[in-house]
Amino acid sequence: MHFLYHHLDPDSLKAKDSAFDTLYDLFQQLVSISGGDVSQALRWLTELDKEYNLTQDLDSPMSIGEFIEQLQERGYIRFDEVRQVMQPTSKTGQSIRKRALEEIFKNLKKGAPGTHKTSQIGKGIETQPETRPWNPGEELSQIDPSGTLRNMLRHSSLDSMSLHEEDLEVFEQDYQTSTATVLLIDLSHSMILYGEDRITPAKKVAMALSELIKNQYANDTLDIVAFGDEAWKIDVADLPWLKVGPYHTNTLHGLQVARHLLERKKFTNRQIFMITDGKPSCMFEGDRLYKNSYGLDRKIVNRVLDEAVTCRRSKIEITTFMIARDPYLQNFVRDLTEANKGRAYYADLSNLGGYVFEDFIRNRKKRMK
Repeated sequence: MHFLYHHLDPDSLKAKDSAFDTLYDLFQQLVSISGGDVSQALRWLTELDKEYNLTQDLDSPMSIGEFIEQLQERGYIRFDEVRQVMQPTSKTGQSIRKRALEEIFKNLKKGAPGTHKTSQIGKGIETQPETRPWNPGEELSQIDPSGTLRNMLRHSSLDSMSLHEEDLEVFEQDYQTSTATVLLIDLSHSMILYGEDRITPAKKVAMALSELIKNQYANDTLDIVAFGDEAWKIDVADLPWLKVGPYHTNTLHGLQVARHLLERKKFTNRQIFMITDGKPSCMFEGDRLYKNSYGLDRKIVNRVLDEAVTCRRSKIEITTFMIARDPYLQNFVRDLTEANKGRAYYADLSNLGGYVFEDFIRNRKKRMK
């Protein structure tokens, strides 16, 4: 065995990594939009390169062929022998989810796992400046020495110093709890109609939320439910590859599947986040799918509103993120929100992530009887 030594130029390595990172950042967006179709994503990347000279404008030029080789060597794509196609690996899916978190929640500050602040005061993690009298049976780890000493001095003298139980003062703490969330994503055909890609921002929000909960709120749970003609639970790992189908919008079945998932969880706080752009246009009647794409069908709408009431009785709050501006659809969302006593936001695609993030952080109030 022989070794060949040569001078290492760190700057050239850095430039090469920068070239790959630049192309890979774009590839992640394209492969997510294509629903995991690597060949389609690479065709788009090649077309963009021909039009904008992407590979030549990098600090260290890298051809598309070299980039594909790097993708394989680094474990981002692999060749499926059975289907005879290139496929993204789990490593790619993970990096896309991480990228979504960084993009949407770039101002996020790290915190302890499972630390959901509430408006209630009780045993928790973060100490507050306010104090209160100590109650028998409570721990003394949060005792306020200054307040306790001040109380003791009120009834003591220089000759007789005595500490009574009622002198004890303790600091208040934020009560913290965990939350079970189901994120409902509309995959009906309208999510890509009229030349507007609505599904990609919805997927990006779902991916970012899953990474946020995994990294910062480990005691929480997040389930993802997609719905079109029917609703089905999906794994977080499948989020980057979701595609819109030729579906109607079965909002009723989506809410039912979400409620059944949450009812099995022993959490005080249970919530549904629903991202949709359309009206409910179908529902199951027994084994038959009843469909009506024209206007708001009162038979379908009334069943959806009944389900919203059922969720409310199960103490499950529905927050709807409506990404459509049609007045009659907004009226439907308003009725849904009133039936559930939940919340609704009429969000633009550009700030959808901010709406979801802010509401997720805020919506942690423990329900007290």
